[in-house]
Amino acid sequence: MTPIPVIAIFDIGKTNKKFFLFDEHSNEIKQEYNKIPLTEDEDGFECDDLEALSKWIISTVEGICQSPDYALKGINFSTYGASFVHIDADGIPLTPLYNYLKEIPQEIIDEFYGQYPEETNNLETASPSLGMLNSGLQLYWLKKTKPDLFSKIAYSLHFPQYLSYLFTRKAVSEPTSIGCHTRLWDFQKDQYHDWVKQEGIDRVLPDIVATGQLYQVELCGRKVDIGVGIHDSSSALASYLVRVKEPFLLISTGTWSISLNPFTTDPLTQDELHNDCLNFLSIEGKAVKASRFFMGYEFNYQIDRINKHFGKPDKYYKTVPANPAIIEAIKTGKVSNTFYPKHIAETPLVKALYKGNEWNPASFANFDEAYHQLIWGLTLLQVESLKLARGNSRIKKVFIDGGFVHNEVFMELLRYYLPESELEFSDFPLGSAYGAALVLEASEQKMV
Repeated sequence: MTPIPVIAIFDIGKTNKKFFLFDEHSNEIKQEYNKIPLTEDEDGFECDDLEALSKWIISTVEGICQSPDYALKGINFSTYGASFVHIDADGIPLTPLYNYLKEIPQEIIDEFYGQYPEETNNLETASPSLGMLNSGLQLYWLKKTKPDLFSKIAYSLHFPQYLSYLFTRKAVSEPTSIGCHTRLWDFQKDQYHDWVKQEGIDRVLPDIVATGQLYQVELCGRKVDIGVGIHDSSSALASYLVRVKEPFLLISTGTWSISLNPFTTDPLTQDELHNDCLNFLSIEGKAVKASRFFMGYEFNYQIDRINKHFGKPDKYYKTVPANPAIIEAIKTGKVSNTFYPKHIAETPLVKALYKGNEWNPASFANFDEAYHQLIWGLTLLQVESLKLARGNSRIKKVFIDGGFVHNEVFMELLRYYLPESELEFSDFPLGSAYGAALVLEASEQKMV
């Protein structure tokens, strides 16, 4: 049997670490999910285990090399953003993979904004103030609090580029990772922001290459194309930009729900920034208007509360279909229609939608009512988040992908609240992996 030429994609999320094989026609032929136990940083804060993750990736590639069924052509990586791996001159990580939920000491935040006024900096870097999620501030924090360690950094690699570095030993940066609310990029000047240079942060930032840059490496006894990696939300968007020519919006659901508009040139306003709206950079280095909220994280927290109250197993909600009677009762107020999130930022929009009462599953008669109510509350915010990303554009086509496309209640409520939109729910919930594969394939075709 002739081995199948394949592309390997590692799609690394906060919850699941996923591996896929695609054939030459972008068809998925293999997938593997791996849940790697978390570790802790020096302060006891949970974070991904970079060493264990790296070993899994390398061993998985070795397994593909040894398989008689496959002929490995290329590898690429899609990962969550807002994360750096700081390496020394020998390529050894100097720190844990700090969790983007870790808090930066307030005095460091105050010092930064004392030098670089917050409102102005937000507009120029097209990002709200997000603490460690502004990953450029991680570099500032390290410089100020761990100067000896900072002096040993040869390169600070965005997470996708570090995984690529494991195979290529090439230290690079690329647009989608730089542009994901890092506070490093000046969207008005289309270059690193002045503060990066003034603080000497640019010393540890490697050269910028195109998202489609490939490096050929000897693996499996043959030359294999290694991509430089891509930020997962931008990768999900890329899978549509490559295939769809008409203007569209994308809702990419998961731990974060991110609404993306790659077809607007409207500058961000302060009101939009205050409501967690920001800009990303596309695979072409162009600004993408985005709004986001912590939907999947909030859902997991609240569904756990509902399960415990009603004595249901973890995944019970997957057996619950959309119930038209409950949905109608919620719309008309016959069932309690109050909701207040625990882990979603208290933006002006959130405060306007939800009135601040603690949401209590015990106030519902049964699991189904509480579950529908939870999805209703999240859907309201999803609709408003999409409208933020849409802005003044009149785009009607909306793609929705990611894990929530399998949620019947969510889909039904979106159709109800967005009657003017042409909604298309993707039955391929792994758009970020698919996008990374398409970027790799497109680059390979250009090289032919």
